[in-house]
Amino acid sequence: MKIAIIASEFGEATNAAKALRSRFRAVSTREADVIIALGGDGFMLQTLHAFMGRDIPIFGMNKGTVGFLMNEYSEEDLIDRISKADQFTLHPLKMRATTCDGEIIEHLAINEISLLRETRQAANIRVAIDGKVRLPELVGDGVLVATPAGSTAYNLSAHGPIIPLGSDLLALTPISAFRPRRWRGALLPHHVSVELTINQPQKRPVSAVADMHEVRDVRHVVIEEDRQTKLNLLFDAEHTLAERIFTEQFAN
Repeated sequence: MKIAIIASEFGEATNAAKALRSRFRAVSTREADVIIALGGDGFMLQTLHAFMGRDIPIFGMNKGTVGFLMNEYSEEDLIDRISKADQFTLHPLKMRATTCDGEIIEHLAINEISLLRETRQAANIRVAIDGKVRLPELVGDGVLVATPAGSTAYNLSAHGPIIPLGSDLLALTPISAFRPRRWRGALLPHHVSVELTINQPQKRPVSAVADMHEVRDVRHVVIEEDRQTKLNLLFDAEHTLAERIFTEQFAN
């Protein structure tokens, strides 16, 4: 098994990478069968975006803060751990955003795509699913669409549902909704097209954020799952991503 070792430039990740390279023979990411990523969840997201389309498994080890998408860091029996790891395949969301100037910008997101107000004025967003308007006006700080893997991130902080892996669902979650005040969001089949249109985009400017990619002053955003793109994460067999998401539902 040919492994490549990459690390975040923050915290203890760089020292951990040096220790692993002194112990295991590493190759370049172009030659590797598996990429070992050292850092936190933010670095894992960067890594997944960087190698999107390569169809190469990524085994993360936590040298960051939260590490929800990472395995526990340990140098012992590392190759054996990787060979026995469970693989989970993610499909990202695809955002097609049209700005007020007419520019069309596309990005992929692994966790979520968020529409956020840019000023003190609340966002006013029309929500349509597969071409049918479900909410003529959603007024508040914004709205997001989250994948199951991202449902425990920003989505959970916005009081959205935790989605088990393999459920083929997406979360549509309002962010500090003012109107309709009691609307708590919806669970959507993963194959739907979510169309978000900004009402009064000049008066109430909104930005669209796909993971770490932000597009300012949008007037229309279409969000769909990209089934053509696969991202392969490896997890220790006794601590899979599915188990983590399940456990999170019972956390205090």
